[in-house]
Amino acid sequence: MLKGKEVTWTLINSVFSSVLASLQIGYHTGNINTPQMIIEEFYNDTWWQRHERHMSHHTLTMLWSLTVSILSLGATVSALCVGLLADNQGRRGSILIANSIALFAIVCMGISKLATSPEMLIIGRFVMGLYCGLSMTLVPLYIQEIAPTHLRGAFSTMNQLAYTIGIFIGQIMSLESVLGTREWWPVMLTLSLIPTLIQFLTFPFCPESPRYLLINCNEEILAEKELQKLRGKQDVMEEIKEMKEEAARLRNTPEVTICQLFRVPSYRKPMVISLLINASSQLSGYNALINYSTKLFTLAKVASPTYTTMGVGVINIVFTIIAVFLVENAGRRTLLLIGFFALAVCDIVLTVSIATLSELRWMSHILVLAVFVFVAFFEIGPGPIAWYITAELFGQSARPVAMGVASSWNWLNKFFVGMFYQPLQHAIGPYVFLCFAIILMGSFVYTWFRVPETRGRTFEEITAEFRQADGLLMNKL
Repeated sequence: MLKGKEVTWTLINSVFSSVLASLQIGYHTGNINTPQMIIEEFYNDTWWQRHERHMSHHTLTMLWSLTVSILSLGATVSALCVGLLADNQGRRGSILIANSIALFAIVCMGISKLATSPEMLIIGRFVMGLYCGLSMTLVPLYIQEIAPTHLRGAFSTMNQLAYTIGIFIGQIMSLESVLGTREWWPVMLTLSLIPTLIQFLTFPFCPESPRYLLINCNEEILAEKELQKLRGKQDVMEEIKEMKEEAARLRNTPEVTICQLFRVPSYRKPMVISLLINASSQLSGYNALINYSTKLFTLAKVASPTYTTMGVGVINIVFTIIAVFLVENAGRRTLLLIGFFALAVCDIVLTVSIATLSELRWMSHILVLAVFVFVAFFEIGPGPIAWYITAELFGQSARPVAMGVASSWNWLNKFFVGMFYQPLQHAIGPYVFLCFAIILMGSFVYTWFRVPETRGRTFEEITAEFRQADGLLMNKL
């Protein structure tokens, strides 16, 4: 094997153990779609017991939208705490702390039916959201800092792969023929306890981020030891040297705050790029399709809407696997451009097909095809890249807080889609997807002119480009 190209079992195990968190997040994204009517019935029955009347259709719609979207609201809040947690408890310790939060959320959701309490289910979803906001930021941060430069994108995409696998498992477990029944849906919601416990058992034995140890803690010997575990027999001194150079540059740099991310030009430009890519990935329509695909396929009178939704899960996984190999060959910027353009086209096709369903029954086939193609291009472009592009654009001192802000913004946009897609769809019908298409075309144009390629470049090389732009601006002033 070529020097510098070895992939060790320690590295593989560290990535695998960390992405178990993303598996849980995907599971609680995918398991809420199919049993919608059963859980809504539980809400109605509880309301009847308390008030001797059923909920209005509008109240039930808004309550269900809240149930779906409150996970994203919780994640929006907790993601802002990532910088503080990651820098004080370390990357590995922070992931384990977040994992503890998941246990409380699982218990709340699991006992909601027994307690005849929709509130417990909603609280459980919110607390699970707190866990999601932390983990979906901490895991890419950890992977970015332990992976070798030439495999950084591929390993980071494993985070999205675990997420899509989690969605698929959630879809399977929520089937009425499995656990998505009136009796067993609370058990279905607690199954993420399995990856939670596995991570508790395996992750403490994984190395801490060497970059964190050397740059944040000034523990050079320990950093070298942990890096050697990750790299095996390879010479790690080149990487240690690069880390020491960054540490020297940051030694007299004050702690980066959220305000500085938007005030300092060398931070502001990558921050705007991160926010736009994260917003575009969520406002593309992807979460509307993932959360409400069964309802959409039912509207299209597809023969087996539930199993067609399972097809969406399969497409999710297959094309995320393809993205693992593409991202280090095609590059991040190229895949973003292709993804944004293809998703915009799919949104336009979805608008036309839904609008003409009543006149042209064959448009149901076009609708299903558009959904499948949409999911495919999302997973090879904006889907995985949005979660780790921020880590590549920032140096060590700003990386955790920048990732926290970008992740919070990502989840906030996801909340908006989950909360307002159904009411907006009721108001303007299929033209809601046209709104998504307009956003994506704007993102395509911005990416074309403003987003740099990060493939194969060290963190220092990428941040140096923004510092150079900052220096040129100051000279002009």
